[in-house]
Amino acid sequence: MSALISPPLSTRKKLAALAGIAMLACLGPARAGAAELRVVSTFSILSDLAKNVGGDRIALTTLVGPDGDAHTYEPRPADLKALGAADVILANGLQLEGFLPGLMQASGARAPVAALTDGITPRLNGEEDHDHDHEGQDEDQDHGDVHGGGQGHEQTHEHEQAHEQAHEHEHEQAHEHGHHHHGKYDPHAWQTVPNARIYVSNIARAFCAADRQGCPAYEANARAYDGKLAALQAELEAAIAGIPADRRTIITPHDAFAYFGQAYGFKFEAPQGMSTDSEASASGVAALVRQVREEKAAALFLENISNPRLVEQISKETGVKVGGKLYSDALSGPDGPAATYIDMMRHNVRTIRDAVLAPR
Repeated sequence: MSALISPPLSTRKKLAALAGIAMLACLGPARAGAAELRVVSTFSILSDLAKNVGGDRIALTTLVGPDGDAHTYEPRPADLKALGAADVILANGLQLEGFLPGLMQASGARAPVAALTDGITPRLNGEEDHDHDHEGQDEDQDHGDVHGGGQGHEQTHEHEQAHEQAHEHEHEQAHEHGHHHHGKYDPHAWQTVPNARIYVSNIARAFCAADRQGCPAYEANARAYDGKLAALQAELEAAIAGIPADRRTIITPHDAFAYFGQAYGFKFEAPQGMSTDSEASASGVAALVRQVREEKAAALFLENISNPRLVEQISKETGVKVGGKLYSDALSGPDGPAATYIDMMRHNVRTIRDAVLAPR
C-alpha cells in the first residue's frame, strides 16, 4: 500500500497509553458472529463502499465517522481494540491516514492494509487543470472484470511507494508541529465516480483474499454496485452538461475537489489548501478574494467538515453568495442528505448546479 508516516513523539506517548487500555479491553468476551469478516475502515466514505461489497458477511468498524475529519482524528481505545481484532483494514492511502501506522503498532494489528487508491491515476498536489477530459472515458473497458488491475496497477503502486518514502522525513516533521500535511499526491480521489469504482474493485479483492469462501458473494455484490456507479456517472454528467463554461469556477474551504473538477469540468479554489488542519494566511485569503473578483467565481460553498468562517469572509468581501454545503471528506449522518456515497455525489452535483445557475 501507499507509504504511511510514523507519528510524532507526543502522539506515540498517547497511543502507548491507549494501547494499555485496549489490551485490557481485548481480554473481554469474544465478539458475536465469529464467521463474519472483521473489517476496519478509516473513514465513513470507505465504509459505505465496504458495506456495498461486504453485505452481511462483514462486521464493520469505522474510525472516523459521519461528519468527522480524518485530518484531525484522535484515536479512542475502542479503535485500537477493533484494529487489533481486524481481519482486513481499509485505508485510502496517498498519505491521508498519517495516524494509521502508530495505531497499528499500538494495537498489535496484524491484518493486511488495503490501500484503495491503488490503481488510480493520482493527481499532484496543486496540479493545474489544462483541460477537462473525463477520467471515466475508458471506465467500462477498465471495469469489465471487477478485479482488474494489471501492469498499470503495479507500476502506479511502485511509483507511489518510492516517492512517498523519499518524503517520509519531511512529513514526520510536519506532524511534530501539529499539522497534517499530505504528500506529493492529492488523496481525495474518491471525488470522482470512476475512481470510486476502482476503490470497490480493491475492496472486493481484499475481502476475497481474507475470506475465500465468501469471495463469490463479494464479487457479485461488487459487480451489482459497480453497475449502480456506472449509472450514477451518466446521471452526473447529464446534470452538469447544461452549466455554462463561465459559471464553473467554485470556491470551497479546503482543496478537496480537484479530482471532481478535472473529471466534471470545474475549477476549484480553496483558502486552506489540501488539509483542514492547515492555516490560511491573510495574504493567501486576500489573493483569493482578488481572484474571485477577477475570474467572477460562480459560487462559494461550505463543507461539512470545515469551519465556515473563511468562506463567509470571502463572501462578504466579494459579494458572491454562499451556495450551500458540500460533502468532501465524510458522509452525513443517516438522516442527512449525503448518508451514502451515491447520495453524496448526487447532493454535491445538485447543490453546485442549483447555485451556479441561480439568477445573479
